[in-house]
Amino acid sequence: MTDFSSLEKALKSIEGINLARVAGRLVRVNGILLESVGCRLAIGQRCRVEGSDHTLIDAQVVGFDRDVTFLMPFKSPVGLIAGARVFPCEKEQDIQIGDSWLGRVVNGLGEPIDNKGKLGGDTPLATQPTQIHPLTRQPVIEPLDVGVKAINGLLTIGKGQRVGLMAGSGVGKSVLLGMITRQTQAEVVIVGLIGERGREVKEFIDHSLKAEGMAKSIVIAAPADESPLMRIKATELCHTIAAYFRDKGKDVLLLVDSLTRYAMAQREIALSLGEPPATKGYPPSAFGIIPKLVESAGNSDSSGSMTAIYTVLAEGDDQQDPIVDCARAVLDGHIVLSRKLAEAGHYPAIDIGQSISRCMSQITEKDHQKSARTLKQLYSTYMGIKPLIPLGGYVPGADPAADRAVNLNPAINSFLCQETDEAAPLNDVIQALGNISAVG
Repeated sequence: MTDFSSLEKALKSIEGINLARVAGRLVRVNGILLESVGCRLAIGQRCRVEGSDHTLIDAQVVGFDRDVTFLMPFKSPVGLIAGARVFPCEKEQDIQIGDSWLGRVVNGLGEPIDNKGKLGGDTPLATQPTQIHPLTRQPVIEPLDVGVKAINGLLTIGKGQRVGLMAGSGVGKSVLLGMITRQTQAEVVIVGLIGERGREVKEFIDHSLKAEGMAKSIVIAAPADESPLMRIKATELCHTIAAYFRDKGKDVLLLVDSLTRYAMAQREIALSLGEPPATKGYPPSAFGIIPKLVESAGNSDSSGSMTAIYTVLAEGDDQQDPIVDCARAVLDGHIVLSRKLAEAGHYPAIDIGQSISRCMSQITEKDHQKSARTLKQLYSTYMGIKPLIPLGGYVPGADPAADRAVNLNPAINSFLCQETDEAAPLNDVIQALGNISAVG
């Protein structure tokens, strides 16, 4: 009797064993796109493609056309052959996250790339950025000290605000991000280096973050030589990690450099799938993913906060660039860097006339707002008459407002300029701003 029951248990256990492994086959490689047939795969599903040396290349389903499934590899697909087997992954392996991630550098798949060993963790990380219900989102009511005089004083950022840092190439976006990262009062900093130069990753860690900044930071890197899918995954991973620490009650600062490279990665994928280009070669989906991504940032119903700063590349310094315009419409403010100011040695090259913080009025005192308004008016007045001064068109004493703007311009320039290693606490900045505005 005992032998029969043991045999029955053994037969039942066999029922759960897959006696055959389902696989499709690779029929075409078209640029960065792989095409397979013979296997049912869902959009977003992970799979593995067998290479010529029997190594497995990770890929993800990005589309299909009748019986043909389109795959996008995460890494360079070397060694693929016609008819290679494609194996579906039944369940994506969960990424476990915890406080041990602080001080580490990972790629878009959450794999460590800093040669410091495996990552620990006890909590499964969400596979996609979670959307926040608009009625449960906590308001922005408290300022966040970012340690930059021009921002703290004139463009004050609140905890939970989403801001765009907009400029052309080589104007100082990454340097300004480094200043903010080192001097911010946020408890956790998540840095996403998306689609930028590979050398910037180590330089940002060594020169911008440094040891004290890296201790409370997590860097997610997907340089320009990574696949577009990896760049998209890295950007989304930044948001899921930041949301994890926010929901633990931490004040989190998310820095993404850059949002434009994220849109460009989506453009590469969409054009490969045959989506028609719209504005400046960007397909409609590139403009659709930006609001969805940005809306996953900000405050939730937890006690923590998630402030996000996105760099946006204005191609040719064009502030009407479609990605710049799209980002400006969905963000809670924008900081514009001027090439003219940078060429004149004015750093950080923030154009306070074109920049705005939409949350400043609800997180600052009335006196602070009045001082900021006064300084902006003085700056605007001076910039208006500056071309006339060398020509003798400005006559002292003819206009008291112009005289005041000219007299205070050295003090205003000194206030707006800042060395990269110079600290500028929020309270000190507010006091200095008030002192300048009080001068008659």
